[in-house]
Amino acid sequence: MRTTTRMKSYKSLNCKKCSRLVTNCGDSAKSVICSICTMVAVGFPEEKKTPKPSGRPAGWHFMAEFVDKDGKVFHKGKEQPKLFGTLKPTKVKPPKKKAKRRSKEEILLARDKEKKAALKDALKKQKDFINHKLGAI
Repeated sequence: MRTTTRMKSYKSLNCKKCSRLVTNCGDSAKSVICSICTMVAVGFPEEKKTPKPSGRPAGWHFMAEFVDKDGKVFHKGKEQPKLFGTLKPTKVKPPKKKAKRRSKEEILLARDKEKKAALKDALKKQKDFINHKLGAI
């Protein structure tokens, strides 16, 4: 059996506030505070607040002029109280819907459908040629 010299030795100490055992402390550590006592001292992290929707369209603050439904007028995102109620509300166009990317299977099925339709048309043309119907060749 081989022993490695790279292995560092760690010691375990008791928390100085609550006496819980804290493992993997460095050799030079004289006292430690456990993670639970640290969290109590610092405070638990608060959950991020989700922003409230303003009812305005995305990017309204980048528009040169935007008039809200209630008559507020904005120039490049800054409200102009002097112009309140003087302009008609801005008509907002709905955003363009992005085309969904088709999967490989859908692409292959569509290609197969096109090929079958082309073969059907070719077969019909051949039958018409045999039956002396030379309408559209």
